[in-house]
Amino acid sequence: MGTYVLTGSASGIGACLKSMLEKAGHTLVTVDLKNADIIADLATADGRRAAIAAILARTSGAIDGFVPLAGLGGGVAQDELITRLNYFGTVELVEGLRDALAKNNGRVVLLCSHSAAMDYQDDEFIDCLLSGDEDRAVARAADVAPGSHYMIAKRALAFWMRRHAMDFARAGIRINAVAPGPINTPMTKPLFESDDYAALMQAMMDITPQQRPGEVEEVAGCIMFLLSDTASYVHGAVLFIDGGYDAHARQDHV
Repeated sequence: MGTYVLTGSASGIGACLKSMLEKAGHTLVTVDLKNADIIADLATADGRRAAIAAILARTSGAIDGFVPLAGLGGGVAQDELITRLNYFGTVELVEGLRDALAKNNGRVVLLCSHSAAMDYQDDEFIDCLLSGDEDRAVARAADVAPGSHYMIAKRALAFWMRRHAMDFARAGIRINAVAPGPINTPMTKPLFESDDYAALMQAMMDITPQQRPGEVEEVAGCIMFLLSDTASYVHGAVLFIDGGYDAHARQDHV
């Protein structure tokens, strides 16, 4: 049994994964804004530093797995908060816990999105994110088209993961990502009911081979696989969990 750390554990995919890991007998340290072992706002630099310090104290500096799931959805949150939480709230914690993960040959699974592969792109904004300069990235975010911050931040997160796959592997850490499509969670439900987004969400379902949103158990189960020894040779991969949407919409891309 191992010691696993989750952010965004209070609801949705995080709550489901927490239950699965507990049932498997693992020791958990959870981080969220409420109903967690560590209460921290990962959209702020102070909150991230406090969370890292508390995690290291609770785990004695040795972690078997880390899954940063804390995030906000496009269309239901302020664009600046999406930039701060979804990207920097993930990357800074992974970097801050790296030594603790290396001690136990740990595994990391990031939460990307199938929207990261969609056509809209802003190379300058992505460069700002990948540079690690949060103030510059947030300033640049003000000029990014509304509603696109989520997909761009998730694209940058996938790029960051692949760019660091080598050095993480050399440190004994296996890092991968999952890229869900729309999943039935409290975060996505408002999109299906919104006057602004309901038609778009239904159009997405119409061209999804399975013609339905996913369930949290389907995503959490794939994360469990990537954390397991069964996936020991899977490294630097982005696993789409989207009912076949990406395969249909981008048939000639791999």
